[in-house]
Amino acid sequence: MSRKFAVALAATLGAVALISQAAEARPEMVGIHADNYEPGTIVVKTNERRLYLILDSGHAMRYPVGVGKSGKQWAGTTKIDGKYRNPAWSPPAEVKRDKPSIPNVIAGGSPHNPMGVAAMTLAGGEYAIHGTNVPGSVGGFVSYGCIRMLNSDITDLYSRVEIGTTVVVTR
Repeated sequence: MSRKFAVALAATLGAVALISQAAEARPEMVGIHADNYEPGTIVVKTNERRLYLILDSGHAMRYPVGVGKSGKQWAGTTKIDGKYRNPAWSPPAEVKRDKPSIPNVIAGGSPHNPMGVAAMTLAGGEYAIHGTNVPGSVGGFVSYGCIRMLNSDITDLYSRVEIGTTVVVTR
């Protein structure tokens, strides 16, 4: 085996290992100083690429997430205004402009649907917290502003929160 091939193989295996680890990530209970937030609040820390579900002033469930890519990030406070299992997806105008070949609607449950197994829409915009059909993207700056989670994680979070839950996105 040539050295060049061995280096390329090692790099590929390393990337596969990272993707596998990301795809197998699970929410974890962590200590957090959260006196500013009511229990049940979702806090997304964009720069960390983590979502926290506040349990009490000292504890939270932490999930890895994909967040807005450069120029697509936002910060603010909103609420969950809808919850959907196997949602259909229509690309927002900005996505359609950048990728005109994307179909106008992708059926829920389709392996091509970027919303994954569940979505929670956020009030006041075209954003959602949702699953993904590309698990290796979780942990990156990858979206047009949505919060992207592993399907197992969105399923867990979905079961823990209700419509009306406060969502705080920070940079």
